[in-house]
Amino acid sequence: MTPEQIKQAHRNAAACSNRLRLPLRSKVWRGSAGEFSGAGAGSSLDFQDHRDYAPGDDPRHINWQAYARTGQYTMKLYREEVRPIIDLIVDVSPSMFVEETKAQRTAELIAFFTESSLRAGASLKIHFVSGSAHREIPADAINSQRWLPIAQEVQAQDPAGELNLSALQLRASAFRVLVSDLLFPGDPNPLLTFLTHRHGTPLLFVPYLQSEADPDWEGNYEFVDPERNSRHPHRIEPRALKAYLEAYRRHFTLWKTSAQRLQILLSRIPADLDLEKALHTEALPIQALEVLS
Repeated sequence: MTPEQIKQAHRNAAACSNRLRLPLRSKVWRGSAGEFSGAGAGSSLDFQDHRDYAPGDDPRHINWQAYARTGQYTMKLYREEVRPIIDLIVDVSPSMFVEETKAQRTAELIAFFTESSLRAGASLKIHFVSGSAHREIPADAINSQRWLPIAQEVQAQDPAGELNLSALQLRASAFRVLVSDLLFPGDPNPLLTFLTHRHGTPLLFVPYLQSEADPDWEGNYEFVDPERNSRHPHRIEPRALKAYLEAYRRHFTLWKTSAQRLQILLSRIPADLDLEKALHTEALPIQALEVLS
């Protein structure tokens, strides 16, 4: 990708984040001060409940009107306001950048989730992963469009391996947003189960090309394996194309079935549409995203 393409992807993502974001209102948060409703007692203006006074309680929260009536100290409890926690995990393996349109969609999704998370005041951590290689990167590397060399360095460490997230330091009770094309072999259950640990809420966003999902191959082709940087000539007959389509659909049926069993939202994002239209195809209808009011 060129610097101008990355800048354009960021502009597209910024425009989209004016209208869409992660479903932050659907989750009960716990933590430090922020703008979203939490599950504990805090200091917002939203009165929640009351309880008996205990030594060490903040006297500012004593219900003095109740004391005047009953002679008993009781504490006002308020619904705390908290910062959402978002762990953004990006698959930067070569297949995510194999073609210009898909590379652009990958860049847009990286920028969109970064921009919308920061606008929401979220506590954001970003992890680039390729196979077993990984690196945590600062959000300003995304906003300054300096992230591509980092992605390439991670990619070079393990370009061909199955995505392995087990070494990532993911935070408890976070939204765990995985951006990956899922084009690697293996059982999806270990990865998906890992994403649910410590009360995580996984959301999977899967960019894809129409030429991957429903190709019109016929005749002689040279296929590129981006993970191994190799080329393979093949002649595609109708029977070979049928076998490919069946394998492709079986692969993603397995991922969707496994995700549904674990109550994980998985949405496939076409790379051939405008970003906002692409997010409306699956992500918005299944409530993996919400519309900003």
